[in-house]
Amino acid sequence: MAKTVWISGASRGIGKSAALHFAHAGYKIAAGYHENDTAMQSLMHQLAELGAMAVPVKGDIADTAAAESMAKYICSTLGGIDVLIANAGVAHYSMLEDMAYNEWRRVIDTDLTGVYNMIHASIPSMRIRGGGSIINVSSVWGIYGGSCEAAYSATKGAILALTKALAQELGPSGIRVNAVAPGVIRTDMCASVDPAVMEDLRQQTPIGRLGTPEDIAQAMLYLADAPFLTGQTLPLNGGFVIT
Repeated sequence: MAKTVWISGASRGIGKSAALHFAHAGYKIAAGYHENDTAMQSLMHQLAELGAMAVPVKGDIADTAAAESMAKYICSTLGGIDVLIANAGVAHYSMLEDMAYNEWRRVIDTDLTGVYNMIHASIPSMRIRGGGSIINVSSVWGIYGGSCEAAYSATKGAILALTKALAQELGPSGIRVNAVAPGVIRTDMCASVDPAVMEDLRQQTPIGRLGTPEDIAQAMLYLADAPFLTGQTLPLNGGFVIT
């Protein structure tokens, strides 16, 4: 029987690539999104062309009740949740002293509380199904910190600690918890970055290019099906940072 993956932020970037990769692998797709209906329609068309069983799941993961409703809808339409990819996130680029409290809260609520909401809503289904795989999306800045990205770095660092804690907590239930920590990936989040800065980052990357959403999606598919791997973070940065 085909497994089901719930992916937040699936309408574009890493989330979209993950949806397509998992569909190719035979998964049923619960494609989460918040606002971009046009982009989601495009993804659903692509998934239909692949012959995938897929449903769009609209809602704000920062809202606890909404996340619970989304999980219930996925279970009723696709049978349950086997793999969770907590991918959706926002960023705010500024000095911390220039960051208003409501801007701080927006990043925390989406990038960290949203992950809690999705995991909390998915665990019951995974327990019923005898296990599952949770894949959290952190960032290289969650490991090393990014100047002018204090809130984003804080949430992504917290996700790494959450991943380790939940791997121990949920392991006895057959639920594995891992994370990916992408480096600089060519997505909409980088669209406003000065091209000269992007070129400098590319030159600092040993393999000679920046990452793509496909690079991250391939790693997610591996984590979903790696039965003896839990509590780990894959630093997907092309060698930009080597430890």
